[in-house]
Amino acid sequence: MTSATDGAATESAPPGQDGRRRLVGLDGIRGLAALFVVLHHCWLSSFPGFPLNTGPKWTDWLLYGHFAVAVFIVLSGFSLAVAPARRDWELGGLRRFAHRRLWRVLPPYWPALAMSLIIAWTLIPQPGQGAPNAKSVLFYGLLIQDVFGSPSPNGAFWSIAIEAQLYLVFPLLLLMVRRAGMVVMLGAVTAVVVAIGLLAPSVPAVDMLMRFTPQFAVLFAIGAVVASVAGGRWLRVPWGWLSALAVIPVMVTVVMRGSVWTAENFYWVDLALGPAVGCLLAAIAAGRPAPLIRVLDTRPLRALGSFSYSLYLTHAPIVGALHALVIAPNVPPGTPAFLATLALCVPVTLLVARGFAAVFELPFQRHRNWPALRAAMLARVRRRRDRASAPSDESPARQTT
Repeated sequence: MTSATDGAATESAPPGQDGRRRLVGLDGIRGLAALFVVLHHCWLSSFPGFPLNTGPKWTDWLLYGHFAVAVFIVLSGFSLAVAPARRDWELGGLRRFAHRRLWRVLPPYWPALAMSLIIAWTLIPQPGQGAPNAKSVLFYGLLIQDVFGSPSPNGAFWSIAIEAQLYLVFPLLLLMVRRAGMVVMLGAVTAVVVAIGLLAPSVPAVDMLMRFTPQFAVLFAIGAVVASVAGGRWLRVPWGWLSALAVIPVMVTVVMRGSVWTAENFYWVDLALGPAVGCLLAAIAAGRPAPLIRVLDTRPLRALGSFSYSLYLTHAPIVGALHALVIAPNVPPGTPAFLATLALCVPVTLLVARGFAAVFELPFQRHRNWPALRAAMLARVRRRRDRASAPSDESPARQTT
């Protein structure tokens, strides 16, 4: 997902440190979360019946791809807040902020939407969905798919609309921090979200808000708060241990209660998971534990993180089509089909996402506006033309010497 959408934190240092220093480890987190979502969709294709676990016990952990989105949301709030936290929580201008968000999200999203629609119309729709219609094109194109229902062309797109809406809330969160402080901001957001969760079962008007997954607002706010406390003297706090202590009760509850209960209570489980993810990001910002940082900053994980947004956007229709058209007709169902799906879909989705990112994502990361991007494209064309017109080593002049 989406903060699969944001690479800002990888270009920034923790608050109070040199802004030119790369914050190591976040690309690795981003890449692993996106890969986990791919594995989750491979599982869903092979073992229908979610939230029931119809697969072997050793695949239980793959039921919970939803939690990768929770990680993305905390990471998104953290990434966006790193720079404002260094300048007294000033946004730096609404227009500039809006341009940067649109520039980062839409250039990969719209081509991925077009690809998803083509696959759904010509090959196979997403599992459990009908063929996309005109409403699908309109609602998904405008990123309001969580407001109005329509057949989904891509099972991963639900979270992109939510993250875009959180971007609208972000300036208000910064305003609250400037006026009242981080504790008040986080407490106010949490109080509203908890109230929605408690009232939704009995108040239809409040229940309508659940389609926006309000718990993600708290996770987003946690990420923003962590961007501040991860700097200066706070770096000495044992964030890694705090993260472990916070996540253990959540994991025990999920294991004891099972997948059906967990899926029915994602709202509250997400809220419980948020502090653990926030502490993990603070630990990474502090550079501890060092072995984990070294793993997350290995070249393969950094590379995976660099195109994680493209991987998140493009994988679902590919997994669905390959499983339905290639695996299911030729491989026995169950574990053999699951293993075959992994063996085929994981490398294919990675290759497609890397090529997709090279065209629709990475150039927009390197160049922040149309003039810069256009100048870079023209310069590349000139370089190619100059190389093509340059005399080769086998030119007549060389052959006569």
